[in-house]
Amino acid sequence: MDARHDERGGKTRTRNVVTFNKAMEKDIVNKVANSALQTIDLEELYPAGKRMVLDIKPWLFQEIILKETDFRAFVAAHDWQQYNNAFVALTCSSEAVIPSWAYLLVSTQLFPLAKKVVVGDFVLLETVLFQEVISTLDIRSFSNKPVIIKGCADKPIPPTAFLLLIQKIQPVAKSILYGEACSTVPLYKQPKKTE
Repeated sequence: MDARHDERGGKTRTRNVVTFNKAMEKDIVNKVANSALQTIDLEELYPAGKRMVLDIKPWLFQEIILKETDFRAFVAAHDWQQYNNAFVALTCSSEAVIPSWAYLLVSTQLFPLAKKVVVGDFVLLETVLFQEVISTLDIRSFSNKPVIIKGCADKPIPPTAFLLLIQKIQPVAKSILYGEACSTVPLYKQPKKTE
């Protein structure tokens, strides 16, 4: 490479900069990519599908009293096809006392269509879905390795999902951290074995 002269007649440092950059390229190593560190991103395990809430409050007399005849009429007239292949949270947003048979009656219409039905809110629905996913998670790849549970997500991951994940991997993981590879919070370290 031709070196240029500066205003004082001396050579510039072009050659030295190029040499330094080449040395830097050789020395930069992605230690995270080359480590045994395993990352679990619950967002990647998020079950795909439509989430819906079925609130039975409008089916109650004055939105507080369940009258069996009226309730059965609402169940019979309701458009159930909208729940096809959906995950459904069945709830009542009023403070009415709902007998168990009412939720059971509604569920008989949902079960042939919906992928999953729970009595509760969206958080409970997501928790149940993650419970199923985590229970079938193959944890052999985490055996005696440091594991990072990724913290940030764009999807609604309930706090209990993280607890279920730790419960699943703690017996095999060397250590468990939370966050990102560049900034983690240590949660667990396997005790050293005594001889």
